[in-house]
Amino acid sequence: MVGITPPSITSKQWSASKWDSLSFASTLYLHPIIDTLLDSVSHRAPYPVCYELRLGLQEALVNAAKHGNQLNPAKQVSVDYSRCGRNYWWIVRDQGMGFDFPKSCGLPVCDAGTDFTEECGRGLFILYQIFDEVVWDQDVRALHLRKHIGRSRWPWLLRKDGLRASRLWPISWGLQQGA
Repeated sequence: MVGITPPSITSKQWSASKWDSLSFASTLYLHPIIDTLLDSVSHRAPYPVCYELRLGLQEALVNAAKHGNQLNPAKQVSVDYSRCGRNYWWIVRDQGMGFDFPKSCGLPVCDAGTDFTEECGRGLFILYQIFDEVVWDQDVRALHLRKHIGRSRWPWLLRKDGLRASRLWPISWGLQQGA
């Protein structure tokens, strides 16, 4: 994995208008928040990628609200997010004490008796599978996530003019699976 540093919110080459931010009280009702975070991605990526990103962001936000803030509604979860070309960044912060972030959560050993969630937890495993880069900054208690959205191999799955193409998903998935 090649590390790509997210553009700094305060760097000269990136004005503050390139980054958007949102904050919310610790809650597990995340649907409208995730919709906002994925708004710019959903028009540029095929549905399978959007579904993966939805799952990954939900996992990161649930971890921040539940484990970081202990679901205390007086504590906030904040997310800074940006896009540069085909790279998307999300920086998730909570008001918790942080945690010991493992160095990596690689692919599980395909053993029937192996519990791959033991070392790093199911949530972190999911994040490592979905995002191209997952970095925990203990100093500011921030989780940096990056996803590169390449050229679509399924251009017919892209959303156009706000129309949902979800009815195409089962058809294209069946074709993709050779059904």
